[in-house]
Amino acid sequence: GRAADKLFSLSGLFAVRKPKGPTSAAVLNLLKERLLAEAGVQTNGNKRNQVLKIGHGGTLDSAATGVLVVGIGKGTKMLGTMLAGSKKYTAIGMLGKATDTLDATGKVTEEKPYDQVTKGDLENVLQKFTGDIMQVPPLYSALKKDGERLSTLMKRGEAVEAKPARPVRVYSLSLQQFQPPLFTLDVECGGGFYVRSLVNDIGKELSTCATVQELTRTKQGPFTLEEHALHEDKWTINEIARSLEHCTALLPGGPSRKKLKTEHPGETAVICE
Repeated sequence: GRAADKLFSLSGLFAVRKPKGPTSAAVLNLLKERLLAEAGVQTNGNKRNQVLKIGHGGTLDSAATGVLVVGIGKGTKMLGTMLAGSKKYTAIGMLGKATDTLDATGKVTEEKPYDQVTKGDLENVLQKFTGDIMQVPPLYSALKKDGERLSTLMKRGEAVEAKPARPVRVYSLSLQQFQPPLFTLDVECGGGFYVRSLVNDIGKELSTCATVQELTRTKQGPFTLEEHALHEDKWTINEIARSLEHCTALLPGGPSRKKLKTEHPGETAVICE
């Protein structure tokens, strides 16, 4: 039908608003199911659904919300640029508590006093985490060991060694609010950066501990949460077609036919086919 023809002709990059709770892969699968259902394409025993290529350009934590860049059709070949490009986040951290996941979903592993920390202390510490820095990724992450995610191995109770510190880039880092024990940061960073690790490291630097309470990706590449990220009620063929048309102007050139390498090994665009 016409809807199916239109769906399979879609190509490019657009953004959706990821809700809190599901994984990025689950959001992608739900999006794909919605589109195929709207197009009237049967997913059981029908090979045509395999022709719909769709992927996302960088995992957001389950507990995080915000911009998730999606590639469809030939746009999946452009997702590598999204991984390596800049991203912006707003993070709410909590002083005095550390967890095994470095966010509010984990088990508390440590508690320390934080009364001594002032707004000035926090602002001074942020300077140490701006520019080109070294960062140890969290154990609960999408990074892989022997083909399996570290987070999957951790949940199974297997012993996992921390990955070595690696170079990451922080373009800007500012304190937006300080109401102890909570503090709000705006972060702009490059590929492979973990805000959870940043907040954990800030806590240590302040002689206490800290963990992420809320995390929102407000921008990825040229895609912003306010202007470009489609809410779930707009995950339709026509809305996505409009968004693709609007977003084409944001991107330099067309899809590359070469496989794009990302800045950090082990970090990959996720593509469903």
